[in-house]
Amino acid sequence: MTAVRTVLVSGASIAGPTLAHWLHRRGIRATVVERAPAPRPGGYAIDLRGKALDVIERMGHLPEVCDRVTEMRRGTVVDSRGRRRAGFDTGLLSAEERSVELLRGDLVHILHCPTTEYTEYLYDDSVTGLQQHEGGVHVTFEKAAPRTFDLVVGADGLHSNTRGLAFGPEEPLARFLGAHISIFTVPDHLGLDREARLYNTPGKLVGVYSTPRAEGAKAIFALHAADRTGPERRSSGEQQRYLRKAFTGIGWESDRLLRAMAHTEDFYFDSITQIRMDRWSSGRVTLLGDAGYCPSPLSGQGSSLAVVGAYVLAEELARHTDAARALAGYEARMRPYVRANQDIAGSGMRFLAPRTRFGIASRDLLVRLSPLMRSLGTFTGKLGRAAEAVDLDAPAP
Repeated sequence: MTAVRTVLVSGASIAGPTLAHWLHRRGIRATVVERAPAPRPGGYAIDLRGKALDVIERMGHLPEVCDRVTEMRRGTVVDSRGRRRAGFDTGLLSAEERSVELLRGDLVHILHCPTTEYTEYLYDDSVTGLQQHEGGVHVTFEKAAPRTFDLVVGADGLHSNTRGLAFGPEEPLARFLGAHISIFTVPDHLGLDREARLYNTPGKLVGVYSTPRAEGAKAIFALHAADRTGPERRSSGEQQRYLRKAFTGIGWESDRLLRAMAHTEDFYFDSITQIRMDRWSSGRVTLLGDAGYCPSPLSGQGSSLAVVGAYVLAEELARHTDAARALAGYEARMRPYVRANQDIAGSGMRFLAPRTRFGIASRDLLVRLSPLMRSLGTFTGKLGRAAEAVDLDAPAP
């Protein structure tokens, strides 16, 4: 393959604008296509950790990111009557990590706005076909005229349309982690101040948190599920009926939050799933972020993998005059980092939503003891180590 000079990026959330920035810095022209009609505001809280913060700093965005942190201070585990069972200081729990938390919409705004000066964005459109040939990839769109690019990058999320066109069905590549999750905005009827409150019954989690960066509060529902084939591909109305059936009458604020769900404008629901692939590239099509290696929300590292992956991909494309070698270098550098961050997700639901009352009690005891455990050095911080597990300046092995 020849060198890459033009790139089509499918997806304008976090990975897409980050890649557009670094491609521009390396003299490569990017076009970004996005199904949504405009950049998506709001959204739930996400984290940037470890080497992802180094990439953000190299982009010149670290001061803006730090100015928009959620300012969350504490979490409280409550019983069915709202009484405190356990609590934790969010600052203490992240003391050994380099991390910041901000709303997804804030990060998208920070990443997207500067790139509009030099990046072509095609909003309210999507890719319908990819045909590879010796000179590049012939791309057809729902609305725009067909065009040819040197490289196509799928950065369009867990249910990637680009991945489907280039690699086939999602199911063989998906590793279901046994749970569903929903997040949406509700009125802050609890009057929370930079706090998250969490309530459990066996196998289920109901949570609410509030940040000064957003109006109202964010409700969270999560539950264990036997299989993935279900409500995540149905309409939002069917997904809401699924949640009502699972959570009505279980206690605390569940019923009030379910009533508010009917009026929310940002309802999100999906399976908790990873994408694990033997290869992320097929000829002149490659995958980035959740499209290629979604770690799931249980890892807390999806945004960080997207940011770091975009940086490494652009570096390899600039380093090599041959596209095939560049894509091989991208995979070689990223795979150990991706694997480390995917591997930490396995125990997430067991902690967030223990399956038994004994498990809930044991988890609450662990939360109460967490400051002592940290002071004794027994809380080893797998997440912090995984977040640092890539060398941004090393060439591919």
